[in-house]
Amino acid sequence: MLGIGTIAKKVFGTPNDRKIKATRPLVDQINALEPEFEKLSDEGLKEKTEELAKRAMQGESLDDLLPEAFANCREGARRALGLRAFDVQLMAAIFLHQGNISEQKTGEGKTLTATLAAYLNALTGKGVHIVTVNEYLVKRDAEWMGKVFNALGLTCGAVWSNMPEDEKRAAYNCDITYATNNELGFDYLRDNMKASLDEIMQKHHNFAIVDEVDSILIDEARTPLVISGPAQDRSELYVTIDKLIPSLSDEHFELDEKTRNVTFTDEGNEFLEEQLRARSLMEEGQSLYDPESTTIVHHVNQGLRAHKLFTKDKDYIVRDGEVMLIDEFTGRMMQGRRLSDGLHQAIEAKEEVEIKPENVTLASVTFQNYFRLYAKLAGMTGTALTEADEFAEIYGLGVVEVPTNLPVTRQDKDDAVYRSVGEKYAAMIEQVKKSHEKGQPCLVGTTSIEKSELLSQMLTAEGIEHNVLNARQHEQEAQIIAEAGKLGAVTIATNMAGRGTDIQLGGNVELKVLEALTADPEADPEKLRAEIEAQHADEKQKVLEAGGLYVLASERHESRRIDNQLRGRSGRQGDPGKTWFFLSLEDDLMRIFGSERLEKVLTTLGLKEGEAIIHPWVNKSLERAQAKVEGRNFDIRKQLLKFDDVMNEQRKVIFGQRRDIMEAEDLHDITEDMRHQVIDDLIDTYMPPKSYADQWDAEGFYAAAIEQLNIDLPIIAWCEEEGVDDDVIRERLIEATDKMMAEKAEAFGEENMRTIEKQLLLQTIDAKWREHLLTLEHLRSVVGFRGYAQRDPLNEYKNESFQLFEGMLDSLRQDVTQKLGQVQPMTNEERQAMIQQMAAQQAEFEAAQSGPKTDADSVEDAAIGFDEADPATWGNPGRNDRCPCGSGKKFKHCHGRLA
Repeated sequence: MLGIGTIAKKVFGTPNDRKIKATRPLVDQINALEPEFEKLSDEGLKEKTEELAKRAMQGESLDDLLPEAFANCREGARRALGLRAFDVQLMAAIFLHQGNISEQKTGEGKTLTATLAAYLNALTGKGVHIVTVNEYLVKRDAEWMGKVFNALGLTCGAVWSNMPEDEKRAAYNCDITYATNNELGFDYLRDNMKASLDEIMQKHHNFAIVDEVDSILIDEARTPLVISGPAQDRSELYVTIDKLIPSLSDEHFELDEKTRNVTFTDEGNEFLEEQLRARSLMEEGQSLYDPESTTIVHHVNQGLRAHKLFTKDKDYIVRDGEVMLIDEFTGRMMQGRRLSDGLHQAIEAKEEVEIKPENVTLASVTFQNYFRLYAKLAGMTGTALTEADEFAEIYGLGVVEVPTNLPVTRQDKDDAVYRSVGEKYAAMIEQVKKSHEKGQPCLVGTTSIEKSELLSQMLTAEGIEHNVLNARQHEQEAQIIAEAGKLGAVTIATNMAGRGTDIQLGGNVELKVLEALTADPEADPEKLRAEIEAQHADEKQKVLEAGGLYVLASERHESRRIDNQLRGRSGRQGDPGKTWFFLSLEDDLMRIFGSERLEKVLTTLGLKEGEAIIHPWVNKSLERAQAKVEGRNFDIRKQLLKFDDVMNEQRKVIFGQRRDIMEAEDLHDITEDMRHQVIDDLIDTYMPPKSYADQWDAEGFYAAAIEQLNIDLPIIAWCEEEGVDDDVIRERLIEATDKMMAEKAEAFGEENMRTIEKQLLLQTIDAKWREHLLTLEHLRSVVGFRGYAQRDPLNEYKNESFQLFEGMLDSLRQDVTQKLGQVQPMTNEERQAMIQQMAAQQAEFEAAQSGPKTDADSVEDAAIGFDEADPATWGNPGRNDRCPCGSGKKFKHCHGRLA
């Protein structure tokens, strides 16, 4: 019998159906305009863009401009790339423009869809950011879709790491900018460390379209972006602790794989105390519970986590003597990413590679709070519905499931559950052999490099040719995926999420067209496409007859989305296909989330070796386990965000103040207000309200005025005068300090004084903010213990961080006032001495450049003792100068790079 909800859906349709239906009139309008836009010349398309932009600037809404803009963009793409957007792509683009996530299945053309919404929103002149998951896609999409934007008269740029600053600034100034989420976040933080408005990259946060939105806004949202600088080197400590870890036995600690945490037992604590004393890391009589033991306990904990919870070739790989983290969701190396709190150093000690010093945070932001800066946000992915609640709650984004251009004909088989991993792998290899023999391409999905290489060895033993795609083959990613749909191809891939390149049956036509157009930009795209499609048609037909792409998965992921993304690789654009998940009771998800009951069922059924249980009930129970994990991860992210929101409010105040200071021409009023506030604070401290003259601390007041205001006044005598009160002394102090600062401004020159005030303010704000971030980190690490005293840790954090922020602002006023009071103009003698010193340095430098060329290897040695291999002989290179080591890079990107 049908439920009331099911009957209602049949009559009224689902909310998703109603949203789709609402776009039909707009799509019909765009289609009706198509003949009119086909008649326009290439120049006419650009003129149409100018007309639409002018109307947008004059106040016409983007919703009113949408039909014409989409029709113009579709025609531009057809001419530039030979691609005409389907009606479902127009629908998806409408949802993007409205600030939603459009869920489009794999192969439905998300890259082209984004151009329509980006083009419309770029007409306002405030720029659009299109966000992708890796730099390969940034460069590919900017070059590929840039042809569309250029055909329409708009500029398109791409941003990637280690790019020259002037090129990056130019890319941000384009109408449409492609960038990775990491680079956007880091550039935002760098912008808020700059000293001048001219150096700022991101002028607006107008509209962002996030590709693979679930990967970026959910999977990566647990880790904040941090810009850091080096701290004290403690490599010896890590090595010593690393040697201690193997001596621990199982009874010394408890391992919690669900929360990825380790805790020491009482026996473990006693054993640790003995070992640490024996290694002189703890003094006799000192206990692990003493406050002075906090640091050592923290490092031992991290050492144990490195050994027991982080596995080589699964969580990280070692390449060129460096520990590279692997993204658990995409299987890619995370270049430049390091674990915090000494955990990365503990792994480096374990792997016996160079231990790089820990870092201190200079600036930090989470992806949640960065992307909430945008006036409008939208996203695209093949799998978002399972996380719709989180998108709505955190980002205010709706999720709309867009229908496919052609019906999905893929066959999804029920999971096969085996008792052991060996039985599971044997069954998978058997399936690959059968499919390979009939020419059906196979994609084998794994969750770690280790498992992909084990399956690779088994296929090699069977004599089956195959490709392996994991973090080790990262560079050949696009090529491997492009060939994965060929007749008889076998591909093993680690985590297929967010690969950004479709597996097309018979080979990837788009990639071939793109390669051909790059080789010959003058070629006719439509003619070229026709030739390449003709070459592929025959092979595609054979693959279709063999059954399309067969996806075999070696286990289920914690998240249903990742499983769905792997499934979605098969059956694109109405193609046939098959997917099958192979599991065992020894898999992590099964082991951690209750495989005991299933084992009893299998034993009861009397399953023989090599047999599997296959039933829809098993699928449902696994999905319930996955939903539990997803719910727990959502709670973790929500809690993290609540804490970060506290810091985010403060971050916005500080970054807003910095921007105001950089934009201001004259900061005299601000520094004057600060100085007067410091005077008020001094009077409140040394002449408390409602106190008598004999209770005033005149001597302390006099010393504090010299220290904080750099002015020597007869304050002691003033306090002894008859009838003098705090108001009189305040006025005298203000008058004297204002006069002193006016004299300084005259001596420096008004313009120089304004520059000094601006630089001092910015430098002091940055220094104070860095100290404050460190204090907040320490507060976060201890505030959790307040829960034992029945106090809410979040409320405690809010209250204490607010008090710390107020204290930071007070000390900021004092520091700026003190430094401005100490600034003195140079005397003529000092100025002349500095000029002579600079001239001598210049002459020395020129002599080094044009010294006697006696022997090619010793020219620089003969000049000024310069040695390319010895940084001590380099002097003080500028941040933007070429690095003296001869690498050709800028100094700041080479030896001058901050860790």
